[in-house]
Amino acid sequence: MAILDFLYKTVPGRLILKPLTSRALSEMSGKLMDTKASGILIKPFAKKNGIKCADYILDDVKSFNDFFCRRIKDGLRPVDLDKANLVAPCDGLLTAYKIDSDTVLPVKQSRFSIRALLRDSKLAKNFEGGTALVFRLCVNHYHRYSFFDSGRCYKNRRINGIYHTVRPVALSGFPVFTENTREYVVIDTEGFGRAVQMEVGAMLVGRIVNEKYSNTRVIRGEEKGYFEYGGSTIIVLLGKDRAKLREDILQNSLAGEETSVSMGEVIGVKDGNN
Repeated sequence: MAILDFLYKTVPGRLILKPLTSRALSEMSGKLMDTKASGILIKPFAKKNGIKCADYILDDVKSFNDFFCRRIKDGLRPVDLDKANLVAPCDGLLTAYKIDSDTVLPVKQSRFSIRALLRDSKLAKNFEGGTALVFRLCVNHYHRYSFFDSGRCYKNRRINGIYHTVRPVALSGFPVFTENTREYVVIDTEGFGRAVQMEVGAMLVGRIVNEKYSNTRVIRGEEKGYFEYGGSTIIVLLGKDRAKLREDILQNSLAGEETSVSMGEVIGVKDGNN
């Protein structure tokens, strides 16, 4: 944290930060993590972050990135299939935000509008009065993610940006969700109406790797993609009166605290008004 404070909160640190957040450095880091030599990092990384290797399929792991985006064994991330339930699309630390008419995501001292996040004013209007679910993935989390509900999925949109760390110290000084590379799809879901599911890359995440979807049906729990090395964020946008979140998530979010959730876990229910 001391290093991050220096990089983000001092003038010399920001001068150093500019090249550190360049796309070229991020891509180079990703390539290094793809090499066989990077495999030497796996055991100390797993030990430091408390990763239970027995839970994962590691037969085809040949590099650090292979390990980072490892697949979990069948049955260890069961997805609730009840259409009335809202489930998490990933492992992560969840915070829920109420979307008002002007601002969407108040994170530390920054506020991120839906329009800036999506770069689509017309689409943004669908979520006025709705809910933004922000899942922050740390390096110890499972970095594959799934569709949170079944429905009609439209073409993936990619917005290029500058990679910054997603740790809170970065959020206080930079509008992270308008700086970072992000990808999203619009889904007309079966249970929760029109929604957006977005992936945001962070510093040293070389790639957001998504399947290519275009005007096709997707299934709840179907793998959507994965992140390569680094911290990352997934955002789900829901319209007004589409879902009621669990009380602990609501209370934690109001208190500025995150709730730990796992992919497929029930985090709310369909609103009875829809």
